[in-house]
Amino acid sequence: MERLLDYLNNQIQHDWLINYNSYQLPELTQELYLELTQLLKYKSTIKIILAEREPVKFLASFIAACAANCSVFLCNPDWGTQEWQQVFNLVQPDIIWGIGNWELGIGNWEQNSPSSPSSPSSPHSPLPTPHSPLIMIPTGGSSGQIKFAIHTWETLKTSVQGFVEYFQLQQVNSFCVLPLYHVSGLMQFMRSFLTGGQLAVIPFKTLDPSQIPNIQTSDFFISLVPTQLQRLLQKPELTNWLAQFKTVLLGGAPAWHELLEKARFNRIQLAPTYGMTETASQIATLKPDDFLNGKISSGQILPHAKITIRNQQGQILNYNQIGNITIQAKSLALGYCPQIWNNQDYFQADDLGFLDEQGHLNIVGRNSDKIITGGENIYPIEIESAIRETQMVADICVIGIPDQHWGQALTALYVPNNSNTSIIEIQTQLYNKLSKFKIPKHWIPLPKLPHNTQGKINRQQLQQIATEYLQNLS
Repeated sequence: MERLLDYLNNQIQHDWLINYNSYQLPELTQELYLELTQLLKYKSTIKIILAEREPVKFLASFIAACAANCSVFLCNPDWGTQEWQQVFNLVQPDIIWGIGNWELGIGNWEQNSPSSPSSPSSPHSPLPTPHSPLIMIPTGGSSGQIKFAIHTWETLKTSVQGFVEYFQLQQVNSFCVLPLYHVSGLMQFMRSFLTGGQLAVIPFKTLDPSQIPNIQTSDFFISLVPTQLQRLLQKPELTNWLAQFKTVLLGGAPAWHELLEKARFNRIQLAPTYGMTETASQIATLKPDDFLNGKISSGQILPHAKITIRNQQGQILNYNQIGNITIQAKSLALGYCPQIWNNQDYFQADDLGFLDEQGHLNIVGRNSDKIITGGENIYPIEIESAIRETQMVADICVIGIPDQHWGQALTALYVPNNSNTSIIEIQTQLYNKLSKFKIPKHWIPLPKLPHNTQGKINRQQLQQIATEYLQNLS
């Protein structure tokens, strides 16, 4: 992997990293790489926690770790104490790059010489000695429990190759507003880096029309989650700016009908996607032309992947039949740290969906989110979309709360658009859209819903909030 450093040095002449000094990244990468090679004289493998906020330092650390064949764990600098405790129990790192160790209540690794005794061994089985650096990318879904999907440079590279082939590109220019430690941000770097394209990195919260780099927007891809798209479409100036992009990739969480219609009305070159950390980002994507022509799906399967829809017995279903989504992809993770999967040929997603006659993937909902009330199977995404269309809530999540009569009672936790929002009025509008048994029984207003940095709602936390709220009412 030392070739990475040569490749990085050759990129200088292209000035590929927008808004940053072209020489800063390779110089810092070389320094960190030399540090690691010195430490590797004393240890056969090194586990690195990378929790760096600053983009150039993050990229330098990531490239150096990969070049030195170290295991690198990408981490969110803003995790709380509970999350960090999970991470340290799992990883037992040799090195921490980014946030100060003193913030975490552990010793500074630099105070321990390489020849000093190693820390107590982890209770988990050791990771295999890699032929390629192991890249651990965090994933927690909606549960809040942090896991690391084990990837390699090859799995990420395969994802890039599938993306390039699908969109028939030679170079990929990326405008990244998502965190680099997450697969959705990291893969934007990988696409630009491996294809010789340009990369702009700007945190979403600092996005301002007056400070946006002067780039040829029509040559760039930008990736967003639905809540980010919603915020941009609320400001005419940013809506006009977004409409100039070559493609706006949308993923990370289900998008609701009203949001998609608003994007279509504003002629946003939207490309709804389906993918996950375990697949190194998207494996299905709807192309912008199909979206603007009214198609509603997650699009066709990318060349490096294959999706089959199966019933509970594992039998492959025909077109338009809803079942479990099973994935084959060369970009699949090797497992969840520290366990390597025995069968890496298939990945059983938690999602339900179907393939139509055009080979387009349509998502129905998450199997684990399914609510059974009065013997009826209900998927929250349908109800949440209907509630959003009333335009009376700013955010919404529908969950099931144990109920002695119904099995589960539909419960809506929502952020009202204003203090005068009437539940009766919302329910009245829903009667025209949903069956009676799909209208939530309980309504709980909140100032905000707990989202993670990828825009996914923490349903586990909402279960606790709803349970406590309803107990206090009884």
